[in-house]
Amino acid sequence: MVKRDKSPSKARPAADLTYEQAFEEMEGVVQRLQAADLPLEEALALFERGQALAARCQELLEQAELRLRQLSTNSDGKLEETDLDLSPE
Repeated sequence: MVKRDKSPSKARPAADLTYEQAFEEMEGVVQRLQAADLPLEEALALFERGQALAARCQELLEQAELRLRQLSTNSDGKLEETDLDLSPE
């Protein structure tokens, strides 16, 4: 199995990732920050990457919620009763 380098400098832009890709990478960033005694510059780069990934996840969740609201609006333009809580558990 080939191990992929997931360093922030070689990573795809967060805006190009799906929710699942961004969330998975963000989990890896958190694990690396918690488990390693990293040099300051590397820790800062990882933190910045994590912030970008978290923002991407939030953006995609907000878009999904908006789509659900649009799909849940009845013909009178009123929001039908539905649970729209998309927060990760």
